[in-house]
Amino acid sequence: MVVSPRDGETWDPMNEIIREFILETQENLAQLDTDLLILEKDPSEKETLARVFRTLHSVKGTAGFLGLDKLQALAHSAESLLSKLRAGELLFNQPIATALLEVVDATRQVIAAVEANGDEGSGDYSALTARLDDLRVANPTPIPVPAAPAASGAPAPLPALPVREHSPPPPAPISLPKPASEPGDSTPEPRSAGVSDTTLRVDVGLLDKLMNLVGELVLARNQIMQFSTSQEEPSFLGTVQRLNLLTTELQASVMKTRMQPIGNVWGKFPRVVRDLSLACGKQVRFEMDGQETELDKTIIEAIKDPMTHMIRNAVDHGIETPEARSAGGKPAEGRLHLRAFHEGGKVIIEIVDDGAGIDPHRVREKAIHAKIVSAEDAARMSERELVNLVFLPGFSTADKITHFSGRGVGMDVVRTNIEKIGGTVDLESQVSCGTTVKMKIPLTLAIIPALTVTASGERYCIPQVNLLELVRLEGEQAFRGIERIHGDPVYRLRGSLLPLFYLDEQLGNESARVADEVNIVVLQADDRQFGLVVDAIHDTEEIVVKPLQKQLKGIGVFAGATIMGDGRVALILDVLGLAHRANVVSGARGRAVNESSVESVEAHAQALASLLLFTTTDGSRMAFPLSLVARLEEFPRSTLEMVGAREVVQYRNEILPQLDVSRELRRLASSRNGQPTRSLKPRPVANGTVQVVVVAGREGRVGLVVGSILDIVEEEIIARNRTNRPGIDFTAVVQQRVTEFLDVERLIQASRSEIAENELATHAT
Repeated sequence: MVVSPRDGETWDPMNEIIREFILETQENLAQLDTDLLILEKDPSEKETLARVFRTLHSVKGTAGFLGLDKLQALAHSAESLLSKLRAGELLFNQPIATALLEVVDATRQVIAAVEANGDEGSGDYSALTARLDDLRVANPTPIPVPAAPAASGAPAPLPALPVREHSPPPPAPISLPKPASEPGDSTPEPRSAGVSDTTLRVDVGLLDKLMNLVGELVLARNQIMQFSTSQEEPSFLGTVQRLNLLTTELQASVMKTRMQPIGNVWGKFPRVVRDLSLACGKQVRFEMDGQETELDKTIIEAIKDPMTHMIRNAVDHGIETPEARSAGGKPAEGRLHLRAFHEGGKVIIEIVDDGAGIDPHRVREKAIHAKIVSAEDAARMSERELVNLVFLPGFSTADKITHFSGRGVGMDVVRTNIEKIGGTVDLESQVSCGTTVKMKIPLTLAIIPALTVTASGERYCIPQVNLLELVRLEGEQAFRGIERIHGDPVYRLRGSLLPLFYLDEQLGNESARVADEVNIVVLQADDRQFGLVVDAIHDTEEIVVKPLQKQLKGIGVFAGATIMGDGRVALILDVLGLAHRANVVSGARGRAVNESSVESVEAHAQALASLLLFTTTDGSRMAFPLSLVARLEEFPRSTLEMVGAREVVQYRNEILPQLDVSRELRRLASSRNGQPTRSLKPRPVANGTVQVVVVAGREGRVGLVVGSILDIVEEEIIARNRTNRPGIDFTAVVQQRVTEFLDVERLIQASRSEIAENELATHAT
């Protein structure tokens, strides 16, 4: 409790006057940080300087009224300094900016102490007050005062500032009695009505309660909707539809009240970058885009610390010193760009710097030295996997520990915190060019779309954010579609091996599976894909996430619970936790390949070649990499046309050139042997179809006409025999038969050259 020296009465620190003072001062301080940084870059910003003066004047007056003597003295010294700056008697420079920013920090400390204890705390700000006074009496070259513009001329435009749309102006000082005026004081300038005049502060606890009630309403709506499917009364069904519409609108409105611009978190980052770059002796230009992007308040709070850590990392680790940048041919000033935008129902946040980047080879050495991964495992990892080792616990590329970094603590916590809210974080880096950290964040956590599945007679919900696709195998395909490598089940999904895991086995349940039916839910966890085999797949619907009781919180495969439309409880699966249990990803977040059987499958799959196996129109057996295939098509022969010397087909709003593989190989052979090549002649229009493999060449897509498609296979090509046949790379044994491997790019280039020569000869004739 604090005793006011003006009336001797004891007052409650959380009464309405104090609460209003705390709230408005906190809002003002956020704006002060931004304004002072603007003034540091452009001291001629008179409107900004006036706004800073008015804010500190208001803080001083209210602090005096409330008996906060330390804060009053500090604000008075800052206000006196600002008076000389406004009068043009002093030049706003970096020392002044630093001192005023320290005033902002000190004010925050006092406000925090008042809120917590009802007094100003034990902080001593006399040294800061003395420094402000010293700066005030200094007499550097004053700022030139520009001549007033002519009456007919337009005022000079102010520089564009990254101001959030709809952001309110700094709040006016609260209506409280002021102490006797002092020399140099003025009353705040009047302002027009702004957003603050039409807004109302609402306690977060009340919003949380309202959100919970809406969640219960959504559950009741789901139950009624399910019940209505068995009813036929038109009036009842109409009422249910009306209830569904109103509930959806109410849910959207309540969720909107919890949404906040991400700029509320970003407001402190310019100050963080400024202070850290000065401390590190670096020059950093900080840019922000997308501050108006909105997220749920709980998510904004959750990403605040991870983003701060990554911003600090970018300045401390990423961007080089001016000397190092100049030596490398870069501008002395580094660039740090923060942007946010909506994409696919999520918010994407990118932190991009143009610094030194991360050397994957250095990361490999550090990881092996720290015994995070073995040398054998590291040798099998791609450069992208190596770079993402920075997210492992205890990993650091810093050669020494500083005040800012080097202890190997932070990036693993960043990933853990982002994943806790259902998000993902990824890192891409290029040596000498810079690093990009990309986060995908859900808009809200309270109500989410989820897929309902059944295993062992129990229903489970899978968040749609982790869902990629659904695969159903029936009949013969169910028997032959699932293979085993090293004893582990896998499924060939478009040429890639997909590890499979049975949900009932992972949960320790028994299930009577249907022999001729397999349901696969393809999921993604930590950039790894795997298939979850379930007994049945149901609908996708919005569910209300309920926290788990403490008895279940230790089980890593469940993220929460929900109540279904029939009133029964269903558990929500934690896909990342399930992936850990199934050994799809290791405890090191899957960046290090361990010795589990599942990852042995993946290592084995990397040694395999995905091939398209086919026959040509003359019966030759051939193959080429599946990665070149865009699509497999079947065209009626009647759709093939001749344009000049080219055989084409109209395909997906483009004209697709057609190359018969057999004919092109014969032409290549004739050309090599010095024999004249026969010109292309139109084929007679016939019934039937042609098999075409659409491939992506360097100059666009081309259709390769083949005899028939045999198979898509995964085989390790060991024995390769060289061949002198033009257009063929080599021969090898595939599925126990000798197969020629087509040089697709050479075939396309040779055909285009031949056609161009024929067209040139035709025009010349």
